[in-house]
Amino acid sequence: MECSGIGLHSGAPVSMRLVPAPSGTGIVFHRVDLDGFEIEAVSRNVARVSYATSLMKKGVLISTTEHLLSAFVGLGIDNAIVELDNLELPILDGSALPFVELIQKAGIRRQRRPRKYLKILRALEMREGNKYISVEPANSYSVSYSINFPHPLIGKETFELSLSNGNYLRQIAPARTFGSRADEKAMRNMGLIRGASRDNCIVLTRDGLENGPLRFRDEFVRHKVLDLVGDLALLGKPILGKIVADRAGHAMHTALVSRILRDKTLWEEVTLPQEENEPAIPYTAQASAGSAL
Repeated sequence: MECSGIGLHSGAPVSMRLVPAPSGTGIVFHRVDLDGFEIEAVSRNVARVSYATSLMKKGVLISTTEHLLSAFVGLGIDNAIVELDNLELPILDGSALPFVELIQKAGIRRQRRPRKYLKILRALEMREGNKYISVEPANSYSVSYSINFPHPLIGKETFELSLSNGNYLRQIAPARTFGSRADEKAMRNMGLIRGASRDNCIVLTRDGLENGPLRFRDEFVRHKVLDLVGDLALLGKPILGKIVADRAGHAMHTALVSRILRDKTLWEEVTLPQEENEPAIPYTAQASAGSAL
């Protein structure tokens, strides 16, 4: 399946195509405008992570990967090839929902190889000023995220979620990215949000919205969960553990990924019976161990 759009930060037009991949492939991006150059969606290829998560290999960039990677996790997709003809993924409506719908239209195929998980064995926490992120042992994948923005529509929000029983699709996938009109000029001067519009992000004014209504009362923190799930996909395998984050952001998300992978005493690789910890998908196609498009 294919879609087209513009990059949130570059403003560049881009077409994207999802292609099935064999078991064990993982998620791999192909820059078809550069002779199909391959960049694997894994921690070692993480590049810039300020306002989005970008991957780079041998100087070739893939930018703003988190929303698609989040959709893959939410649907239980382990293996896929993502073909792009430019450097940034399309932002579409600013959430993961269009990617989810694209994947569902393409169909999800069971694969015979058992799915491997990273099971967290002991807790790890990271702090940076008032920012915090941790992971601790659990038998399933769950997230608790808190944010605190000085805006009357946001303030302090906390959202907790178990990524099972279709929760991601209902509660996280539709949550859109957001930004403030007051910050627009400074961000554009930094070469960012050149493709941003009221069609692809929530635009905050000083005391309200330019493009309401919200999809959820707490859509802002739900989008942070969406980003976190996408960034943690760079572990390369589904995680069995509980993530707790407070005002963390992309840089801390990907730093946690790096710390986990670097310390092999923190986790073990396991397989589970097919039904356990498998995202439940309320559609005709269902993901399973080693699923692919």
